[in-house]
Amino acid sequence: MITVNNLSVEFNARPLFADVSFVINPKDRVALVGKNGAGKSTLLKILCGKQSPTTGSVSAGKDDTIGYLPQVMQLQDGRTVMEETMTAFSAVESLREEVEKLRRELTQRQDHDSEDYMKLVERFTHENERLQLLGSEGGRAEAERTLAGLGFKPEEFDRPTAELSGGWRMRIELAKILLQRPDILLLDEPTNHLDIESIRWLENFLVKSPSAVLLVSHDRAFINKVTNRTMEISCGRITDYKVGYDDYVRLRHERREQQLRAYENQQREIAEMKDFIERFRYKPTKAVQVQNRIKQLAKIVPIEVDEVDNSALHLKFPPCSRSGDYPVICEELTKFYGDHCVLRNVNLTIKRGEKVAFVGRNGEGKSTWVKCLMGETDFKGTLKLGHGVEIGYYAQNQAQLLDGELTVFDTIDRVATGDIRTKIRDILGAFMFGGEASDKKVKVLSGGERSRLAMIRLLLEPVNFLILDEPTNHLDMRTKDVLKEALTAFDGTVIVVSHDRDFLKGLVSRVYEFGGGNIREHIGGIEDFLQDKEREENATRNETLTAPKPTEEKNAEVSEGKRSYEERKEFARLKRKAEKEVAQLEEKVTALETEKAEIEEKLATPEGAANTALYTRYTALQQEIRETEERWEQALTDLEENFPD
Repeated sequence: MITVNNLSVEFNARPLFADVSFVINPKDRVALVGKNGAGKSTLLKILCGKQSPTTGSVSAGKDDTIGYLPQVMQLQDGRTVMEETMTAFSAVESLREEVEKLRRELTQRQDHDSEDYMKLVERFTHENERLQLLGSEGGRAEAERTLAGLGFKPEEFDRPTAELSGGWRMRIELAKILLQRPDILLLDEPTNHLDIESIRWLENFLVKSPSAVLLVSHDRAFINKVTNRTMEISCGRITDYKVGYDDYVRLRHERREQQLRAYENQQREIAEMKDFIERFRYKPTKAVQVQNRIKQLAKIVPIEVDEVDNSALHLKFPPCSRSGDYPVICEELTKFYGDHCVLRNVNLTIKRGEKVAFVGRNGEGKSTWVKCLMGETDFKGTLKLGHGVEIGYYAQNQAQLLDGELTVFDTIDRVATGDIRTKIRDILGAFMFGGEASDKKVKVLSGGERSRLAMIRLLLEPVNFLILDEPTNHLDMRTKDVLKEALTAFDGTVIVVSHDRDFLKGLVSRVYEFGGGNIREHIGGIEDFLQDKEREENATRNETLTAPKPTEEKNAEVSEGKRSYEERKEFARLKRKAEKEVAQLEEKVTALETEKAEIEEKLATPEGAANTALYTRYTALQQEIRETEERWEQALTDLEENFPD
């Protein structure tokens, strides 16, 4: 698929990484990890041909296609959501022409036993298979399913893309890439603008996708679900761990412990050699031994130890004053934007010391509720702050309020008090402002850097009620751990608007779900909420399967016993139907596999190799087998979930 040989990259004579070699194989699921600035995004750009390395080479299969999703993209306006999404199928016609060209060449060639002819056969089979997958038939239906999975509502399909935010436009670009079904997917922070439901949909899509996947993400739960291999960029090298992320963390810790022990032993050995040399340098009787030690010392290759994980820093909020028992009381809150009702008759009360999460699809009112609380927009109803509440508010626009003429260090130095002033450099380092970066002026920082700086400043202010709107968007995993530990130890009240499941895990004890203008309260953490959602989804599917058909009014007064009997009878009938469907699909797969084997035998003969109709049927069979197997797996899953023994 992709082969990387001795790759090196330098920026301003500073090596980013050197002599990197690895291979991405078909169906690999790889997480590319490393601290910010290590070169992850740069490597993705090189792999897709958007950037050239200093030295080394990158090669992909001749017919392999690559889909690349960058963090920042340039999108064109002038189309609707659906029109822009359907451009994913624009390559179908050129692909169809290429397949026809290969078909004609196959019929004209006579060297059926040659290596070139077999390569031509393989290329024709591959391209024809892609054509079957990308065929325009059913393309709109597939586009609708993909857009819905990424959070678009049907009524938004005809909305102009010019009206959408950058996050929603990124979803369109992601949909286009997924619909193109490339052989290799390179995804740079694909979950940055997705809500929890869309992230779960994307997880399932990637797990089932036949494409190889290489992704960069700071969403630990996402990469744990999707990937089974982890490549770490550290100290200018890439270390390949053939395991998922959690196992990588464990193995990396063990590896570093081994490195430290080896390093300490080597340093002890070097010290002993140097001591021997100094003690006996001028003794003629020890001259030979001294020279031997000098030669051994010169041959020693220093052992390198992986970079220290700076998340070991423990950050604590300054002590906060005590607020009233109920920092927030919300009664019958209603908010309209024009004719669109975002929030309708919302009631909720947050107790002092609680840490709660606001979740739900984007656009369902989470940030709007916060703006109502902060007095940034009007509303109907009551929204009261309790006695003595001091709010610390973090939102993306907070970063724009920083003084551009101050340096990073001075921005934090002005709010730090007490012992924390002695740890400013350490704190800045933990949030990726180490070294010279702390002396930069705020006005030259990127949007992500400003957001991190605004977060640090907020953490050092003496408040008792924190409202954090997507606080982890520009943080790497180590920095998120620092923030999460500080919030866990915070003795005030916290509202977190976030889609980061791993960040919310163990942090919040209550979840408020926004949707359809309403707010549903879920007691328990984010894992309890996700389990509740899964149970609801399963129950909905069960009701659909087991719901009896509408009966006439004369049957409305049927006895309870009769109704129970009818329900059991209907349940048994549906179970038999589901079992029959599984059996039929199994038989169909077997029949298709048999036909495929027969065609393979014919293609092995000179006559068959020249028969283009056989190739067409063969590629169609491959697609039909895949689709039938997917239907069989889904039918079997539905049978096991809805009709357990």
